[in-house]
Amino acid sequence: MYPPLFRPPATPATNSNPIPSSSPAFATPVHPIRPFNPAGAPIPKASILPILLPPATLRPLAFRTFTKKHSLTLTSSALQVLATFIGKHCGTGWREEGLAERVLEEVAKSWKNRSGGVIVDGEGTELKEILKALEGNMSGGRIVVGRELSRQNSLVLGSSQYGEVNHTRLGLRPGNIPREDSQSSLGLSTLEVNDEEDEDGLMDPRKWLKVIDAFEQPRLVYNVAKKHFDRDTSKPSLFPPASHKTLLFQNRYNVIHQRLLRNESFQTPAFQGGKASLQRSTSAITTQQQSYKLTPIANLLGRNRSTHMLLGLLSISPTGTLAINDLTGSIALDLTHATAIPEDSAWFAPGMMVLVDGTYEEDETGTSSRLGGNGGVGGTISGKFVGFFIGHPPPERRHVTLGTAGEGDTTAGGGFGWVDFLGVGSSRALGTKMQRLEQKLLRPTPPDTDADDPPPPSRGRAVILSDVHLDVPQTLQDLKKILSLYSSEPEGCTPMTFILLGSFVSHAVLARGGSGGSIKYKEYFDSLAAVLSEYPNLLSTATFIFVPGPNDAWVSALSSGSTVPLPRKPVPEMFTSRIKRAFAKANSEMEKENGKKGDGEAI
Repeated sequence: MYPPLFRPPATPATNSNPIPSSSPAFATPVHPIRPFNPAGAPIPKASILPILLPPATLRPLAFRTFTKKHSLTLTSSALQVLATFIGKHCGTGWREEGLAERVLEEVAKSWKNRSGGVIVDGEGTELKEILKALEGNMSGGRIVVGRELSRQNSLVLGSSQYGEVNHTRLGLRPGNIPREDSQSSLGLSTLEVNDEEDEDGLMDPRKWLKVIDAFEQPRLVYNVAKKHFDRDTSKPSLFPPASHKTLLFQNRYNVIHQRLLRNESFQTPAFQGGKASLQRSTSAITTQQQSYKLTPIANLLGRNRSTHMLLGLLSISPTGTLAINDLTGSIALDLTHATAIPEDSAWFAPGMMVLVDGTYEEDETGTSSRLGGNGGVGGTISGKFVGFFIGHPPPERRHVTLGTAGEGDTTAGGGFGWVDFLGVGSSRALGTKMQRLEQKLLRPTPPDTDADDPPPPSRGRAVILSDVHLDVPQTLQDLKKILSLYSSEPEGCTPMTFILLGSFVSHAVLARGGSGGSIKYKEYFDSLAAVLSEYPNLLSTATFIFVPGPNDAWVSALSSGSTVPLPRKPVPEMFTSRIKRAFAKANSEMEKENGKKGDGEAI
């Protein structure tokens, strides 16, 4: 029996609005609704009075939906396309009846499901295809949900699921809602996530490969007040203010701290019989009662010879002693008698976030006025913290962090499933589709015991080659042997990508000054292009990724091969132009032989 607050009504209220809620936080209807058009009868076309909607009038609503809600940026061309579409298909009720907002919501979700990127451009075909698919599922300016929009999600919730919906609306963890029902939109966006017909036409794993540029990856900062990640909009710089280094470790501390508080070991039980302490373990930090409490360093003042657990950053104090720091202060750390957890495989160095269990000892000699001790909040606390056990913060399983389904049908609450960490779409939006593709394309097939020949190699392989020094003649000879081995494999079974890691020269060739260094550097890449041209079947079917090192252009001209900032820009195209031509030639030759142009590329 449900409590009165969660008890479903005897007869669900009739919902006059056929459009279910598509909120990403719940992804379920507010009330159970009847399946729209269950008999499959054709939907009658409602009359719409088209209008000419200026883009400037639509801009505030589009900005609120795309930018503030979905972190997307609309170009002027995309805004013009959307204004024309909404004016034609929503008519005069685009604002009063909320028709435009629903259309913009579905367009934004479909764009993210297609991994269209942060900028929504109206000049390409992506937005036009989304609007074309949306146009066929609109009636009277409203988006209708037919059978073709959701092949696996039922639009009717049972009574048992209705109680779980109420739990979800109040922020409680749902108990038995499977992942497909709890994360899928009941609108147009399910077209992109659940369309298995499109997946069958793209059975090559390389079609789903996307190389993410480090300079285009979103930079996210954890917001403690919102308990969520915000996008960092500041411009990257090689010479940032000194405060950015402090913000770096502050953000790292906040991320680890919020993850640690979700750990069951740091959740105070309702009935606590005694105090817990760290125990020795071969793999992790364990405890008999699994209950810890973190103490801010500033709260150690006045609590002499009391036991605490600290989370902080290991560092070297100005006096040369080991210290631990958090957001409230710093204190000297004594690890003379500390035991590492795990004892046989733990490493600790300044700059690491650690957990320390021990006792605080006040400075009874009154030396807090010396260098490094001011005895105040935000500075170095007098005395020292004697550690008994020290270990790294325990990790968290991926499905718990994302808040996606775990093992079986259980669903983990909380997490960041809707956060797009890589700029290719969130796990909630694309996770189901990617997992289905992984099962189809990347999982190895079981060997056939009756067959005499071994199974062919997998297409979803990535070959990684490191320290490819092109100025060493032996390197090109060894590279030929490796490429010959993969080139002799059956068609359709060659690796989908080759990753070549620099430095591509054994010394900083551009640091000598003059033009001789750059000429030699280009000759090395021309030699590599000649070697790659001997294997057109690999060039036309694989992606070659070139990762520069500290000796490559142009950073080596300033650093002379020493450490340089990360990430690095790619090798300039003026040096790799012949390699690009080798790929273009291999793709053209494949078109002449098979009638289909190759899609090999060099990045």
